[in-house]
Amino acid sequence: MTEEKRQNNSNNDNEAEQVNYKRLLVAIAAGVIIWLMPTPEGVTPEAWQLFSIFVATILGFILRPFPMGVIAFLGITTTVITNTLTIDEALSGFANSTIWLIVIAFFLARGFIKTGLGRRISYVFIKRFGKKTLGLSYALNFSNLVLGPTIPSNTSRAGGIVFPIVRSICDTFDSNPDDGTERKVGSFLMKSVFQGDLAVCAMFMTAMAANPLIVEFASDVAGIQITWTRWFTAALVPGLATLLIVPYVIYKIYPPEVKETPEASDMASEELDKMGALKTSEKFMMLTFIVVLVLWIFGEQLGVGGTAGGLIGLCLLLLTRVLSWEDIKSEKGAWNTLVWFAALVMMAGYLNELGLVDWFTEFMGEVVAGWPGMMAFLVLAVVYYYSHYFFASMTAHITAMYGAFLGVSIAAGAPPMLAALVLAFFSNLFASTTHYGTGTAPIYFGAGFVPQKTWWKTGFMISVIHIILWVTIGGAWWKLLGLW
Repeated sequence: MTEEKRQNNSNNDNEAEQVNYKRLLVAIAAGVIIWLMPTPEGVTPEAWQLFSIFVATILGFILRPFPMGVIAFLGITTTVITNTLTIDEALSGFANSTIWLIVIAFFLARGFIKTGLGRRISYVFIKRFGKKTLGLSYALNFSNLVLGPTIPSNTSRAGGIVFPIVRSICDTFDSNPDDGTERKVGSFLMKSVFQGDLAVCAMFMTAMAANPLIVEFASDVAGIQITWTRWFTAALVPGLATLLIVPYVIYKIYPPEVKETPEASDMASEELDKMGALKTSEKFMMLTFIVVLVLWIFGEQLGVGGTAGGLIGLCLLLLTRVLSWEDIKSEKGAWNTLVWFAALVMMAGYLNELGLVDWFTEFMGEVVAGWPGMMAFLVLAVVYYYSHYFFASMTAHITAMYGAFLGVSIAAGAPPMLAALVLAFFSNLFASTTHYGTGTAPIYFGAGFVPQKTWWKTGFMISVIHIILWVTIGGAWWKLLGLW
């Protein structure tokens, strides 16, 4: 399978057209039950009606009786036909600039894959640092890091670009689960690269499709404005520490049998030779990447917003013919994301506007009243992290719980910006635990190199390391940044 096809077929939320009416009825029944329950004191009927539709939609995303886009349209339509919202209000999510930022990032990702620049970057890292197995894992993870800012689907990035390279390396060393040789290099690389991808997701607002949704929730729930630069600055130090420490820990607790890998460096050299010199399209792609990155980092000073910066980059790719209009039309992941993202942002925004989030925050605030603020927040953050065992989608988890946990954390006394960012980072890292928690997990686990028991055991150990690293190293860094 080509990398471009894999990018289209393995997108995190671009599932196959499968239908299960029983699951749909379960989601609808849940919404109806909530609708018929007595409206809590202090909550308006409209807010309670929207909440029931919201719950049914989220349950639909979790159970997936239909693709997410279908569920999103059902949710939007229900808000209108029940007179919960007007048609203009129901469709307001499609005008959200944050949603269009992530859609544009999908188009930029298409440029990396189409030109081959993404593969070239990975091979350059492997050629330079891939002579040892541990160094090879670092090379793969840091090539993922370079691609992170402008490829918003971790499944497209780690699955569509990096995974085929990892698989090729396994073949080079005759490491194959079919003949019992998976522990040579394959098991270690599969686990290391998967975990490294989650750290990359946590480091950039544009490295995972649902991260901008977090930005919207933070703004709607608490009026907190998280810019691209603020997110990246806060995540930089703990993120780099994670990328350095976690592969080494996996190397020690789940070591490869082969420690030296000069063949990998040779393979990368051969692939680079086959690719030849940088093509004109790759040069344009690299220039556009730099322009967009500069605009995202310094956009506030230049008076250019993040979405506007992405639009500038997209126009450059279209004008230089790196991308064609057919490429834009065929980018299913982007249009799919636009639909379900718009529905979630719209519902979450009106739940806050109608007062439901304030009611829940006040209720939970009474539960943790009397607790020291930071201690209460730490407990809430850990609960938020490990509740991902019950989710097969980071998007569904974030949508269902991020806003509520943020509101309660602030009510408990946690510094607002710190709470928003920590929960944002955990919203990416919490997929470390299982083989189904994010779109890349089935790809790397499904290759068959790591048994499920080992995957879960190692994943739990890494989750503990994540929490320790981001609370200690991250906490010290955030103190220097003045976040608490």
